[in-house]
Parts: sequence; structure tokens; C-alpha cells
Amino acid sequence: MSLIDRVEVELVEVPAMHPFRWRDGLPGSEPALQGGVLMITTSDGVVGRASTPRGVIAADLVNRRVRDELIGQDAMHREWLWHRIWELDRIEEFPLYFLGLVDIALWDIAGQVAGLPVHALAGTYRTSLPAYASTVTYGSIEEYLDIADQCLERGFKAIKLHAWGDVVRDARLAQRLREHVGDDVELMYDGSAGFDLPDAIRLGKVLSELDFRWYEEPMREFNITSHRWLAERVDIPLLVGETSDGAHFNTADFIQAGAATYVRTSASLKGGITGALRIAHLAESFGLRAEVHGMGVPNQHLCMTIPNTTYYEALVWGNPIITDPSVDADGLIHASTAPGLS
Repeated sequence: MSLIDRVEVELVEVPAMHPFRWRDGLPGSEPALQGGVLMITTSDGVVGRASTPRGVIAADLVNRRVRDELIGQDAMHREWLWHRIWELDRIEEFPLYFLGLVDIALWDIAGQVAGLPVHALAGTYRTSLPAYASTVTYGSIEEYLDIADQCLERGFKAIKLHAWGDVVRDARLAQRLREHVGDDVELMYDGSAGFDLPDAIRLGKVLSELDFRWYEEPMREFNITSHRWLAERVDIPLLVGETSDGAHFNTADFIQAGAATYVRTSASLKGGITGALRIAHLAESFGLRAEVHGMGVPNQHLCMTIPNTTYYEALVWGNPIITDPSVDADGLIHASTAPGLS
């Protein structure tokens, strides 16, 4: 048995990012802050780690709610401990970025104990996957076109827009970008929840005519009925569920309502690797795709084990562009061969 005998959050200084935003009115980059690394240590000396940009909040939650729940438990009992964290969520309403933190660290421990990368422990489906360039919001159409050229030169074969959140400007940008890159480059659009239903319908029709691959989070995800109405009025596939609480439980309602062709899954926002896999399997049972949200090592492992995902999301910011260095010159990420999450 690998009993848990220590649970700590180590605070780390995170430097300020290059300034950017997700859309008009929605900040993106952050100033320097205190991140955190959750470290779960077992009786045989194995340390599982999971990182968060919200170190102070994570430390408070671990100190008040989580540590006592974990001490003395078998680190291999991930399902049991996933449910215990879910129970504690009833009291705390854990932030989405915290909900999967313990689970990620426990998968790291399991991989180290087994001597396997986590994707192999979960069941490897592939050893490489294309990445798409997920832009931040830039200042003008001309700058976006320049960024697109840089992304294609960098090896990306697909580009996702985070634009301004203005239906007229965003539609014009989408048209110009399609004309600029041609029909062979896959394009996606992320609204960062910037629209109400009428504008979401209006923009969705334009994106459909331009053959965008998906239409992501056009509205806040509190109301599933409005997403069903949107799905009934546009042809472009909707990608939903990124910021909705409830992991697979909530995703199931989006699917049942007919509001999803793609669903979001993520180690960081959907209850760790365990929760993310549940969402992916749920989507697969309906013939839907589960696209992994965000960068980072846990999500890279997810990409290698989920059959019904098609891309790795690599954020692109700055000009000249900065992006995830794990994406190679051909626009691919590759499966790790090291034990655990590395």
C-alpha cells in the first residue's frame, strides 16, 4: 500500500505574462502572482505533484478541507478519493481549477509506482497529435493575418480565433482570415462567452458559411436551453461545457439537450484526469468528440489516451508569437515516455 502521509502546497513566484486579453472587456494575462504546487507524499517516499496558478487559494483549501481527508488513505484509491473531493465540493464549491488538483497528483503517483507514463497507465491510444494555434486577442485584422502567417510558418495546420466579442468585427475578421489562409487550413472560433443568443446566432451563421470547424463558448454556459436554441438555428458544430461546473454530470445535460457536437474536457477544469476521462467516454458513447482544453503536461497525457479528441490546444500570444515549446516544427506534440506526469 502507498499510504498518504503528507499533503502540502508549496507557494512559487510566477512572473507576469506578456500582456494580452481574451476579448474586449475580458482580461487574459495576469500580473506576477503566487502560484502553487500541490505535493502529495506517500509512505514509500513517492511524491505526486500538480500545479495551479492560484497558490494561496489552493493552500487555504488544502489546510482547511483537504489534508485531513487524504492523510492515511491509499494513494492508489483514486476513484474513492475523487468522490471524497466531490463530496467536499458540496461544502466549499471548489473553484474549477482546484477540483482536479488532488486527482492529478494521485495519477502522477500511480504512474511513478507503475514505472509508466500516465497516458500508458490510462491506456495509450496514440503517440502524437496535431496542435492548433489558439490566439489571444490582437488589435486589428491586419495583425491577425500576420499572426496567422507566423502560426503556419511555425508548423501549425489549424488556428482558433479569440477575437473581440463584437459580432460585426468578428464576422469581418473570420471572412478575411478564411480568404487569407485558404480552404486547406482548419479554422475554429472561441467566443469567450461574449454574446447573447441573437448575436450568437448571427455570428454562427457566418462561421458556418466559412466552414469553421467549431463554434466554442459563444455564451455563458449557465443556460443549456439557450444553447439548444442556438444549435437549432446554426449549422456550425458547437463546442460546449468548458466553464460549466459539474464535470460529466453537467456535460450529460448539454448532450441530452442536443446542444453539443463537441464537448470540452480538461484535467484542470473537469475534475482532474479521472473527470476528464469520464467526459470523453460519455461523449464517445454518443458519437461526439471531446476536445481537451488548455496546455500543460496533464492535458498532453489526456490527448494521448482519448480516442475522440482531434487536437492539442497551444496558446499563441505576443508578436512575434510565443507558444508551447512542446509543439514541434511539424505542429505535433508527442507522448512522454517518462514515468508519471512529465
